[in-house]
Amino acid sequence: MRILSLNGWGGRLGEELVAYVRNADPDVLCLQEATSTPGATSPWLVYRDGGGELLQRANLFAEVAEALPGHQAFFCPAARGPLHDGDRAFQSEWGLATFVRRSLPIIGQVQDFIHGAFSADGFGDHPRSRNAHAVRLHDYATDKNVVVHLHGLRELDGKGDTPAREAQTKRLIELIDRVRHEGDGLVVCGDFNVLPDSRMLAELRDIGLTELVTSRGFTDTRTSHYLKAPRFADYMLVSGNVDVRSFEVVVQPEVSDHRALLLEIG
Repeated sequence: MRILSLNGWGGRLGEELVAYVRNADPDVLCLQEATSTPGATSPWLVYRDGGGELLQRANLFAEVAEALPGHQAFFCPAARGPLHDGDRAFQSEWGLATFVRRSLPIIGQVQDFIHGAFSADGFGDHPRSRNAHAVRLHDYATDKNVVVHLHGLRELDGKGDTPAREAQTKRLIELIDRVRHEGDGLVVCGDFNVLPDSRMLAELRDIGLTELVTSRGFTDTRTSHYLKAPRFADYMLVSGNVDVRSFEVVVQPEVSDHRALLLEIG
């Protein structure tokens, strides 16, 4: 089973991202910062926040779903707010997307918020709402596995430990416990928005997970499109009963300001 985790950056490199995902053809794709704007009249819209503007792909979720026709597609919005085409505003949903190859039966799943709640009337103030999605899969070759991905909350003062992140971790572990059965393999991935020495990662190690990015010597999960430090944000963790065949922090192509994480398990 090939599992790919990627923060889509709102689709700022949407055409390149869709081409990469199509060619990678993962069994499970965990995509953060996906967009869905059904009423959009242009493929590109603009997100405005605090005087800044960021180009966004209007319907990244639908484009990736079209590129992976052999997958079930799930969109898990965290918030709904305005994106702009000149003076026109379109209401757009923003959140997680999960794509699972149809040959892998989904025998359980949970989607819930690990910080805040769904924001229907705007993207809201920082730290904004964050959710996680867990799918329990039956892989006929290797038995049952649970794949969880999340987009950790962003605090304006950095990626250090905070009470909000501590609460987020507890809610994430509770969500995992709701779907995982005894003996299941577990993979947890996504853009955590924390540093390698964070309490969040320590608490996930405490429940028996191994973090693959730093433990395998990778020192950077951001691409050349990200100009700041520190260079860590994305992680992949596995339980001890997951047979890791290979793990890669993908250097090329660059399809976001985050690097993709690619895991193959037996």
